[in-house]
Amino acid sequence: MQSNPASFVGIAAMMFVVGVSIPLMAALNGGLGRQIESPYAATFLLFCFGLVLSFGLMMANGGFPAIEKFRGIPPYFYLGALVVVSYIASITWAGPRIGVGNAVFFVLLGQVVAAATVDHFGLLSAAQAIVTPRRLMGVAVMALGIYLARKPV
Repeated sequence: MQSNPASFVGIAAMMFVVGVSIPLMAALNGGLGRQIESPYAATFLLFCFGLVLSFGLMMANGGFPAIEKFRGIPPYFYLGALVVVSYIASITWAGPRIGVGNAVFFVLLGQVVAAATVDHFGLLSAAQAIVTPRRLMGVAVMALGIYLARKPV
């Protein structure tokens, strides 16, 4: 699905802001985990607040979808919950130990590699975008940049 350049810029700007928020979230989560001396309790609390916020967003945007919409959904689509819990728990635990920058840099490296793989093979119903030598070079340059930007521990 191709979007027009104007909407692409708006979406890209939104995702940039979301990207800016990731290290802030890692620092906040790590601080909460340290304060209560449990990154897992912090993760639980964050998801409780997130549940309330998600519920509010859902209700403000038309409420819960009709039950028919859930029929035939492959069960593996629900594994996203495992991924998000793993991310929040691990960034909450790792940030205070290796630094927010390092934790986020390695998350970013994993995201870049996984995104290129998902796009290349069109996995999980994603639009396929073959990894060309140019894209591969871009991934390698990003990996090098992440390596150079990390703080030695």
